[in-house]
Amino acid sequence: MSPLNKNTPPLGQHHLLAGGTPACAGCGGLENIKIIYDILGPKTIFVNAAGCMTLLSVYPFTPFPGSWLYTSMASAPAGAQGVRDALDILLAKKRIPADEDLQVVVLTGDGAAGGMGLSATSGAMDRNLDFIYLCYDNEGYGNTGYQFSAATPHGAKTTTSIMGNPGYKKDLFAIWAAHRPAYVATICGAEPHDLARKVAKLKNIKGPKMLIALAPCPTNWHFEPSATIQIGKLAVQSGHWPLKEYENGRVTHTKIPKPSDERPQVEEYLCRQGRFSHLFTPQRNETVLAEIQAKVDRYWQEVNDHYAG
Repeated sequence: MSPLNKNTPPLGQHHLLAGGTPACAGCGGLENIKIIYDILGPKTIFVNAAGCMTLLSVYPFTPFPGSWLYTSMASAPAGAQGVRDALDILLAKKRIPADEDLQVVVLTGDGAAGGMGLSATSGAMDRNLDFIYLCYDNEGYGNTGYQFSAATPHGAKTTTSIMGNPGYKKDLFAIWAAHRPAYVATICGAEPHDLARKVAKLKNIKGPKMLIALAPCPTNWHFEPSATIQIGKLAVQSGHWPLKEYENGRVTHTKIPKPSDERPQVEEYLCRQGRFSHLFTPQRNETVLAEIQAKVDRYWQEVNDHYAG
């Protein structure tokens, strides 16, 4: 697999990269990054924790017109602090003009975000670091064979949970919101208008701005790459992936699914992914399917009760 050549078009101009990109076909993480980069523009620096997206930029080549810094999996927020401090010093000493300032963007997978990098992220929010944190959540350690992570949903099969994950997905949104940062949101590339509105909004907010992007993964979720958008839409429509934002102490849901008797059942989302195939064949696991559906229904009932109250 060859590195990107110097004539590779910028990411902001093409949905999928040419020139030998290592990104998997149909990658939901790349789908999110493409839209976000189109909005943020080239005056950004990505501070990337080791993960799937590390392979986008192989020294000395990069698909980004802007800058890229690679860090170990646990230390991307610390790297972002150093970059932001350096930029602020250069601005204060007038070594660079204001129009050369950069937006600092941390880019990590869910393994770093919800696991080994959580401490550094917590510290960055406590210090009120002015940065964007983007987690592409493919619900497992996708770059190393797809072991289960703190973000793996209940019942999902991975290489280290071959009978289905007995645990539950960590609520990273709630953990981040508990720090009271400037902004937290969940997004999904299959809902581009919601995503674009949130990114355009946070561009003008100072302080820690946190994004969790659902990143359907054809390689490890086991579905055809052409189905990425359909999978993402079903995640939202079934209520399995709530779209919401936290700002000024309040959580607001930006897309409410239809009532439970009208929206797609969660199994319509699950049955399209090989990682949940054991719940349907050789026989249906009614217990786990009912548990997953009940958890989603309970969540949205609580949301509706809150808005009604």
